[in-house]
Amino acid sequence: MPKIYIDADSVPTQIRAIILRRFAKENLSAIFVADRTLKDVRTASDEHTANLRSQARGQGETDDERLRSIHSPIEMVVVASDLDSADNWIVAHAQSGDVAITHDIPLASRLANRGLTVLDDRGNVYTSENVAERLSMRNLMGELREMGIYSEQHRPMDNRTVKAFSDAFDRLIVTFLKQG
Repeated sequence: MPKIYIDADSVPTQIRAIILRRFAKENLSAIFVADRTLKDVRTASDEHTANLRSQARGQGETDDERLRSIHSPIEMVVVASDLDSADNWIVAHAQSGDVAITHDIPLASRLANRGLTVLDDRGNVYTSENVAERLSMRNLMGELREMGIYSEQHRPMDNRTVKAFSDAFDRLIVTFLKQG
């Protein structure tokens, strides 16, 4: 089954909450990567572990050792706080066919070109066929900003943006579950 990697320090908390809820509900494995422990990810993983153990007790499991061995498949990987260390960790561990979620377009390009499907926090899906255009646009806007011709204006994370991500994420998870 493909793995799902989340560039957790680039994805807004609001979006991480959607991801965490769905992964806990579906009992899916997810690897959140950041240069620090993220409280929301740690809390979701701990709560999911407690729920899984409670379910096992409800199904008659009484062996304490077996209960302690039950853990949430939601994982938090903390990497060094160097520039691009989370990105580099994901690139080193991800394989073709895996899925990644990131706001970082250069990382999306690296991953898509390795055969991953990449979802950004705005609901856009990138593959090796379409990521080059998005990376070129990002680089052009950077050059225009440096020349003083263009000042970047990020769209705020409003309800419509969150819904766009949620819908794209749902489609991606449904596809992911069909593959598994």
